[in-house]
Amino acid sequence: MAGAAASMERVKDRATGLDKFVLREARGSSVEVYLYGGQVTFWKNNFGHQLLFVSNKATFKPPKAIRGGIQICFPQLGSHGVLEQHGFARNRFWSVDESPPPFPVANSNCHIDLILKSSQEDLKIWPHSYEFRLRVALSPRGDLLLTSRIKNISSDGKPFQFTFAYHTYFSVSDISEVRVEGLETLDYLDNLQSKNRCTEQGDAVVFESEVDKVYLGAPQKIVIIDHEKKRTLVLRKEGLPDVVVWNPWDKKAKAMPGFGDDEYKNMLCVGAAAIEKPISLKSGEEWLGKQEISAVPSSYSSGQLDPEVIRRMHTI
Repeated sequence: MAGAAASMERVKDRATGLDKFVLREARGSSVEVYLYGGQVTFWKNNFGHQLLFVSNKATFKPPKAIRGGIQICFPQLGSHGVLEQHGFARNRFWSVDESPPPFPVANSNCHIDLILKSSQEDLKIWPHSYEFRLRVALSPRGDLLLTSRIKNISSDGKPFQFTFAYHTYFSVSDISEVRVEGLETLDYLDNLQSKNRCTEQGDAVVFESEVDKVYLGAPQKIVIIDHEKKRTLVLRKEGLPDVVVWNPWDKKAKAMPGFGDDEYKNMLCVGAAAIEKPISLKSGEEWLGKQEISAVPSSYSSGQLDPEVIRRMHTI
């Protein structure tokens, strides 16, 4: 739903034939959410900047996932399990949740609620009954907030486990000019080395080759600094201990379907996740995981964030 100072419109995309919702906040920010995959593909903040990356070669044709935006990875991320890559939630058609239960905190009056329930098709490959509620919201200052609630509704009383990630594709000016702060000294699983556990040695994560890592026990706030755009993205998370960082680089980009050969230069995936320790739910239990992203203009010099960035980080 949307408040009086905001709007929400349901649109059938002419190019893809898929239904999507366009939410607009009064101060100028907007977000597009597809029912297919429950996927955010477009986010423009109050400064008028498109902050998410979607490949020019992305296919909007089920059952293929949309390459870009924010993919909902459930009930597993990547190959951390026995299911298909990144699970099945990103390949399903979601429904509008017309009467969602109250949220613990009302974080916005400009939002949409979606719901995904286990189907007979899902039960064949993952024999657990669940309800997955997703709220996509814009704050008055243009921040993007995603809140997921997953409930075990099994009638047999059995618990289940899952891993999860907001696989978030950010648009960047030049991957070689981007750095991620907040992950230094952390242990990570390196998916390029058979999930070997390593320790981050740098004072920030920088990009000179392919990266596919899961940082473990990451702090609540992560900062992504884009030097050329003079933009800082602040990612805040709750209920999700880990952070995924990924860029395919040149060789893998050329081999990937639905992705341009040189597009790796202008994208970076950084997303909140729960990977190392799967979430376990008993029958009737519900889990909640949040990711909030804000973008602020910034200047960067010698590892110092400008005062505005620091202020925004502490007030998110």
